[in-house]
Amino acid sequence: MGCLMHRRGSALRSPSARRKPVGVTLTKGQQISLEKSGGQPLSVVRMGLGWQAAPRKGFLAKLTAREIDLDASAVLFAGNEPVDVVFFQRLISDDGSVRHTGDNLVGSAGQGGDDESILVDLLRLPAHVDQIVFTVNSFTGQTFAEVQNAFCRLIDENTGQELARYTLSGGGSYTAQIMAKVHRSSGGWHMSAIGEPANGRTFQDLMPAIASHL
Repeated sequence: MGCLMHRRGSALRSPSARRKPVGVTLTKGQQISLEKSGGQPLSVVRMGLGWQAAPRKGFLAKLTAREIDLDASAVLFAGNEPVDVVFFQRLISDDGSVRHTGDNLVGSAGQGGDDESILVDLLRLPAHVDQIVFTVNSFTGQTFAEVQNAFCRLIDENTGQELARYTLSGGGSYTAQIMAKVHRSSGGWHMSAIGEPANGRTFQDLMPAIASHL
């Protein structure tokens, strides 16, 4: 029986070994409603952001290790006014509803895992906060021409289920991306894919670019 199971492993794989379903793949500008499959509102979500170093050409380039240091930030808005921010130098919002899990200095060397994550407790967010914009920028000035497979994805923290994913297309000479936003309406919370390139080494530098997406 053991040999039979080995030969037919794909057919007899246990439920625990199966991968969790991938969420909705968003295109630039697309929006989805954030709710559980039964229609109930979500409580805690995690925005995972990831990237990899693009392959370098030439023999010497391949021998030289290169680190890609991108920083994820979440800017909280009340209307069009920024009221709080979470990033690598400020890991928790004033009310504790938004938490950054810490700075990854090198980027992913694996197969597309999250490099940085930001947790958002939607039920604890102050009533006046109606938008959270997620950005990625290079504090060291590296450009997205040196990055590949950059993405953001939203996960239901209670179940681990991926709700939505947005993957950037191509690189570029810019140093930042306005990735996505989570925003509140009378019908509940929604996520919108933005994917707007920008230039700046800190979230403060990106505020003019963010403003056009509020």
